[in-house]
Amino acid sequence: MDGPKAVLVDDEPNLLASLVRELEQAWPELNILAVAANSREGLECIEYLKPDVVFLDIKMPGMSGLQLVEKISVPTFIVFVTAYDDYAIQAFEASAVDYLLKPVTQARLRITVERLKERINSNTGQDLEVLKCILAKIHPSEENHLQWIRAGQGDSVQLIPVDSINFFQSGHKYTSVFTDDGEYVIRTTIMDLVRRLDPQAFWQIHRGTIISAKCVVRAVKDFRGRYSVQLCGRKERLKVSQSYAYHFRQM
Repeated sequence: MDGPKAVLVDDEPNLLASLVRELEQAWPELNILAVAANSREGLECIEYLKPDVVFLDIKMPGMSGLQLVEKISVPTFIVFVTAYDDYAIQAFEASAVDYLLKPVTQARLRITVERLKERINSNTGQDLEVLKCILAKIHPSEENHLQWIRAGQGDSVQLIPVDSINFFQSGHKYTSVFTDDGEYVIRTTIMDLVRRLDPQAFWQIHRGTIISAKCVVRAVKDFRGRYSVQLCGRKERLKVSQSYAYHFRQM
């Protein structure tokens, strides 16, 4: 197979499909060997296919893109794809890593492609061990995960320990927080919660839903292969998007 090889990893299927289309225009010679919907699948593809380039989302449920890089054992160029222009971007810029902000524009992507072509043609490899050291310094530790939520209930504000929360669900203007004691509302978005919660303790299962993993009683699959989840002490079943079904396939 002629031309450089790539693997793409992103948990948002629409953005993943868009990146594929943009890459086909910006880099026709690139062979996209696989696309993965989560870090676990992405790591398997990378280790097996040994691509020249990996386009990798940073914020994903479960294992993040940063954690995935720490597990890669094959030489490859990493291009981070992120929706967040935060402190991590400066750290990536200072290293040998390129990055793309979502939504990815054709103009910015062409700059990345030219950089990658130059690196590949000159056989200048990226030192993954150096990259892993950089990520170890900026990767959010467990101490930085949310421990408390300030939430409203009626006219009062209450401080809720995160480990007492069953699930979060986004509404029209607010996000609802469900505990054994009741329902509260916060202004924090689901996207921001995903960034700040411990990914081992809280799983995003839908665009608008995050659940506490320890509260899962059962996951039920219907005849179409779609999952729904029942949590302890709750009567409702919460729908699971296909992008997040990997949480339950081994249960």
